[in-house]
Amino acid sequence: MLRIQDISYSVEGRPLFEGATATIPAGHKVGLVGPNGAGKTTLFRIIKQELALDNGDISLPPRARIGGIAQEVPSSDTSLIDTVLEADTERAELMREAETATDPTRIAEVQTRLADIDAWSAESRASSILKGLGFDAEAQLRPCADFSGGWRMRVALAGVLFAQPDLLLLDEPTNYLDLEGALWLESYLSKYPHTVIVISHDRGLLNRAVNSILHLEDKQLTYYGTPYDGFVKLRAEKRAQASASAKKQETRRAHLQSFVDRFRAKASKAKQAQSRLKMIEKMDMISAPEDAAKRVFSFPQPDQLSPPIIAIENGSTGYGDTTILKKLDLRIDQDDRIALLGRNGQGKSTLSKLLSDRLPLQAGKMSKSSKLRIGYFAQHQVDELHLDETPIQHLQRERPETMPPKLRALLAGFGLMAAQADTEVGRLSGGQKARLSLLLATLDAPHLLILDEPTNHLDIESREALVEALTAYSGAVIIVSHDMHLLSMAADRLWLVGDGTVKPYEDDLEAYRNMLLTPEKPAKSAKQAKAAPKPKRASRDDILALKSDVRKCEERVNKLEDMATKLSKKLADPELYESSRAGDLAVWNRKYAEVRGGLAKAETMWEFALEKLEKAQAS
Repeated sequence: MLRIQDISYSVEGRPLFEGATATIPAGHKVGLVGPNGAGKTTLFRIIKQELALDNGDISLPPRARIGGIAQEVPSSDTSLIDTVLEADTERAELMREAETATDPTRIAEVQTRLADIDAWSAESRASSILKGLGFDAEAQLRPCADFSGGWRMRVALAGVLFAQPDLLLLDEPTNYLDLEGALWLESYLSKYPHTVIVISHDRGLLNRAVNSILHLEDKQLTYYGTPYDGFVKLRAEKRAQASASAKKQETRRAHLQSFVDRFRAKASKAKQAQSRLKMIEKMDMISAPEDAAKRVFSFPQPDQLSPPIIAIENGSTGYGDTTILKKLDLRIDQDDRIALLGRNGQGKSTLSKLLSDRLPLQAGKMSKSSKLRIGYFAQHQVDELHLDETPIQHLQRERPETMPPKLRALLAGFGLMAAQADTEVGRLSGGQKARLSLLLATLDAPHLLILDEPTNHLDIESREALVEALTAYSGAVIIVSHDMHLLSMAADRLWLVGDGTVKPYEDDLEAYRNMLLTPEKPAKSAKQAKAAPKPKRASRDDILALKSDVRKCEERVNKLEDMATKLSKKLADPELYESSRAGDLAVWNRKYAEVRGGLAKAETMWEFALEKLEKAQAS
């Protein structure tokens, strides 16, 4: 259990927290959300005792281990697997002591502890985590020095997951993962045995990997016992209630003030006017919640070209003499919205570079519209901005003949207002840099916009604004992203990059997600396949019975989810953690564990019932 009690903290006189309080029950998975700059990362540093509070207290159980991702794994000759194994410092120290200890009693203690922490399966567990994050068996044996900084960040993440701290703090962990790694992490975190708090703007992760939301806003912390979509609904209801209360109170205040203004000068009414004036002064005014500043993207609209804008026949491409993709038969029209799927290293970036003229075609034929303009955004471009120049100077370099007011209007169309326009890029936030890079990529009103991980530094509101902009955009879009929500909202065609080529993926994103998370099964031999009996066609009564089973399973899941939400709210009550109520706490924790266990079983039964129904309907 993590208790945050009445904390206050300021940075250079600006308060980030004022009397903030929250309780995180042990074992809960929590998403920490809030506006950029609200203090989410600062809260992590306070919890890790890297910063001292002005007031208040943060407490954890004695000897609780806190873990977070290091800035980066250093470049060294140590292999990836050994680097991850060393992250569990207790195991590493015990293993070293086991080789040198001579006292029989101590040897027994060391071996007992190694058995308790399951030290002998450590290498297998470390390898499994590295595999989930994109490192195959061969890569795991290579030294860290062989990998770039982004890949070493994955190793750092693997290390903290392997160490399994009692409180795991993750700050935007999907920013350096691809879609496959992000989906694996979602699944891993949902089953993590201890408490997790994750800062993320990934809506999918906040709905599937966590069961509650800790909201940081207006220097206060509010705990919601529901994943992100439920939090959005509850918060909207609270804001609507606050707005209605503020409006009602303002009406009452105006009525009283009107009486005061009318009768203050009349002797017969002066006493009543004075009474109402005191009532106004005593009013504890309710502030209407301010609407969040609209996060916008205004993409310029291109002129229309005759289809197709790009066509490739039997094409091949790669680097130098090495071919990465071949047998490419692709067509892109101006109204296409295409998401590129495929495991890391299969060639998604290679295809993006080919389509954006950054790689040549090695063989085959590629035809393009003669007037085609292409915009290209890749994450590395954010890092290539001129840090000592302002956004307005970046635009002046691209449009030297355009007057500054028009350039400022362009910046405002991407959410970069006057203050940001004249600030050196090196002092802008990651999201503001990403907005500038997106503006530069779309400045020429491209007919085809290629986006490689466009959301890495954007908050949730900005991601929704990007979806809206892409929906209104009249050019073609190709997206590579780990953000499943963005792909589901912005793409209507899926291309699968794999086995050295690119093909349409006929299923949907949810099926692709399930495919990635399902362990590969060995194929049946021809003899086994031949011997398998042909399934009987299901009758109408069988299908009705299966539908009834599915409905009952779904109802049970919904019921248990409601129970879990109510128990989660109960466990978030600080009064429950008073020493005099220790017995009640144990009871509620046990009930919560029972409900979560029942929910997991109910979800499994529901999935099984759905699978049986689908098979019956397909037969």
